[in-house]
Amino acid sequence: MTYEVQAVVARAKGEPVSIETILVPDPGPGEAVVNVQACGVCHTDLHYREGGINDDFPFLLGHEAAGVVEAVGEGVTDVRPGDFVILNWRAVCGQCRACLRGRPWYCFNTHNAEQKMTLKDGTELAPALGIGAFAEKTLVAAGQCTKVSAEAPAQVAGLLGCGVMAGIGAAINTGGVTRGDSVAVIGCGGVGDAAILGASLAGAAKIIAVDVDDRKLEWARDFGATHTVNSSTAEPVEAIRDLTGGHGADVVIEAVGRPETYEQAFYARDLAETVVLVGVPTPEMRIELPLLDVFGRGGSLKSSWYGDCLPSRDFPMLIDLFLQNRLPLDKFVTETIALDEVEEAFAKMHAGEVLRSVVTF
Repeated sequence: MTYEVQAVVARAKGEPVSIETILVPDPGPGEAVVNVQACGVCHTDLHYREGGINDDFPFLLGHEAAGVVEAVGEGVTDVRPGDFVILNWRAVCGQCRACLRGRPWYCFNTHNAEQKMTLKDGTELAPALGIGAFAEKTLVAAGQCTKVSAEAPAQVAGLLGCGVMAGIGAAINTGGVTRGDSVAVIGCGGVGDAAILGASLAGAAKIIAVDVDDRKLEWARDFGATHTVNSSTAEPVEAIRDLTGGHGADVVIEAVGRPETYEQAFYARDLAETVVLVGVPTPEMRIELPLLDVFGRGGSLKSSWYGDCLPSRDFPMLIDLFLQNRLPLDKFVTETIALDEVEEAFAKMHAGEVLRSVVTF
């Protein structure tokens, strides 16, 4: 059986997305078809549309999603039809050198579905991050489905599929934030605010939010920022040092992905402490730092891949915290929208008017 469903497709670089009828095949071995209930509009989807990831058009956009398993293929045992799942884009293989060393969050051979979803004329689609969830149904590798409590609203649960998990994990998993730490977060969009929330959850004593937009800084306070710095009117490195006894923060999280803000993060940390890059740069970006400063300041310069999360471990835990009213994930949802409003949501996101627009079905 092949499913005909409506979906958001990016046909060419920089062109507005369109609503298309696509064909979703029955799941093969190791695959699952998921009825998508909600999918967040993430900056990565806009990067795909703009050709910033690759030029494998047409793309089936959407990846930050939750829904219910419709069908599974041969050999699938971890999920079954009817399970409520969050989709993840790093389905670990269990066999690569990272997995075999006990570091599956670094898996170097993550799984995607083998079969292709297509347009009605047979044109193969490239699903964003191997998911393609701006669609009524999507085909994924079964390992991309992480079962969580169905008590969580889909529009909230789905956000863990990308941006919110990336930010929380950047603080807790990659940055190792712990009680009493001072933390600075540069860039207070969805990922940055999630990093602030993660730092707060970990018990950080001081959390400094840095952005050029006062509206975003107010949002940051809602997620646990104790201090804010508008870097359009104040020099951020000096401001962070002033707020940390002249030393710099224990952990600085860069959630923008630009050379100038990375340099600010580098110099805003204390000696022998940690910088975490979770903002996604574009291919042409370069940084230049004095090698003596890299040596002399010591510490760690880290990149955070998907918040260094292990979905099977982290998604259920964070959903449980949400259901216990200990993790306000619902604050990230600015609006819910229909499938044909994704293009408008891109514009709002680019203008900084929303934390997350979420497509609901």
